Amino acid sequence: MKKLVCLLLVLVMVGTMAAIPAMAEAAQEPITVTVFAGDPRDQPTSDNKIFKKIEEEFGLKFEFEFLAGDLDETLGVKIAGQDYADLMDGGNSAEKLISAGALIDLMPYISEEKTPNIYEYIKPYLKRLLDDEGRLFIIPNYGRQYNINEYGMNYVNGPAFFIQKKALAWAGYPMIKTMDEYFDLIERYVAANPTNEKGQKNEGFAILCEDWRAFCLFNPVQHLMGRPNDGDVIVDIDNGYKTEAYVIQDYAKPYYKKLNDLFQKGLISQDTFVMNYDQYLAKLSSGTVVGMFDQYWNFQNATDALRAAEMFDSTYQGLPIVYSPEQAGKEITEHYLNGSVINVNRGFGISINCQFPERLVQFMEKMLDDEWQKIVWWSIEGEDYYVEDGRLKRTYEQIQNAANAVWKNANSAYVLTNSMPKKQGEMDDGNKWDPMVQPECYFLEMNEYDKQFLASYNMQRPLDFFNDPITLAPYGEAWQIDVTVDQAANDAKAAFQDIERKLLPQIIMSDPAEFDAKWDEFVKAVEEVPISDFVDFMQDQILKLVEKNAE
Repeated sequence: MKKLVCLLLVLVMVGTMAAIPAMAEAAQEPITVTVFAGDPRDQPTSDNKIFKKIEEEFGLKFEFEFLAGDLDETLGVKIAGQDYADLMDGGNSAEKLISAGALIDLMPYISEEKTPNIYEYIKPYLKRLLDDEGRLFIIPNYGRQYNINEYGMNYVNGPAFFIQKKALAWAGYPMIKTMDEYFDLIERYVAANPTNEKGQKNEGFAILCEDWRAFCLFNPVQHLMGRPNDGDVIVDIDNGYKTEAYVIQDYAKPYYKKLNDLFQKGLISQDTFVMNYDQYLAKLSSGTVVGMFDQYWNFQNATDALRAAEMFDSTYQGLPIVYSPEQAGKEITEHYLNGSVINVNRGFGISINCQFPERLVQFMEKMLDDEWQKIVWWSIEGEDYYVEDGRLKRTYEQIQNAANAVWKNANSAYVLTNSMPKKQGEMDDGNKWDPMVQPECYFLEMNEYDKQFLASYNMQRPLDFFNDPITLAPYGEAWQIDVTVDQAANDAKAAFQDIERKLLPQIIMSDPAEFDAKWDEFVKAVEEVPISDFVDFMQDQILKLVEKNAE
């Protein structure tokens, strides 16, 4: 009997000793993770409840550096000095980091066994995400739909011509379809309402021209021609995927001529061409800008500020504006909305300077657990949302909190999780991951002004102004193609965009008598880049992607 007891004690001791390394591994050393985000954001508060929860569970603290100034210049300095944070989000210039060898290949850390969440996340898109050598440098932060394969929104998160709701209300809730109708309404509204309710001067149309966000200046033409967002080119999917730089085509001229007319009438202010992103958001947040072309995610902070101030009539409705047949040379059907698009090369990469890459990959893996995804999207149950009959809901106050920048700094990890992989679409129980897509939140808790506004159009959601999403082209969206892999194409694109930034504002501000001459100078300057180096590369890559995705 004594021998049996002794044997049992030995086995218990051996088992306990064997468990020690595993326990030590589970309770990992606390570390500080440095983070660079290629966007200007606010620092979270020191008592931020979500970051405290992350620290408790994962032993991770974060030191953030947010963009201040020009993104490409900032990345250039970092690349030259190999001054990389552990986590790097290069924004819309992430390819520069990849090309410079700043990021590690993540695939050695990812497998169905080690990282089942991440593997499931990227599995449907592996052909699109992996480069020719089978490497993955960034796990996309948006575009992964679960349980549905559609646009999955109640509102337009991407490109549109936006206009203040009060301008549409003033005009009697018209259905605005064409460019001329859109700008005519803005002109009539500003003439009748030269100032807003606070006595501040109304500005007809604003154009953000800073850095990579100059897509607000470049991109409208492709949408006026009825195509979704392909970046700097327009692709004729019915004509062998013929690709061209749309901004120098004859059909681009009517748009910039219209902007020239607006500038002469004082509906576009001169400072629009030199304002930075923060100044742009401040203008929109003041309620003085009647309209602009943009993508909703780019100015959502301004919308949140307007809602927090309960200036609901100054928030914006996106409109799918197109050319008239005379301007386009053909009848145009709008296709602003695309099928679900995985956000290739956008989000966090792990830099070559990071000393603990596997731990960060495992952090991303655990954050894709359903429990954490609810925190990412909804925050804390009982505080920031509640559950009723199995449905996730928010009160009006909770919805207002979630849109308040000050509240988010203390109660959300958005500054981190915005760049991390995240689930979209539906949970297994039918709830939506995004609260703004959850019907109970979006419709039942909508402010009264927006309810009345949509009812005036006999619509239930802002998305109803748009045609249904078209089937995603087999190449995805052309802006996702990495141009940095080809020096000639990359140089041509850079020179092309520099010319756009410099000459298009000059064209818009020019004397109307000089417009045609200045337009011809612009087209000639772009053609001499030579732009063909860029366009031919894009055409070749699009055809390769079409062939690859057909396999």
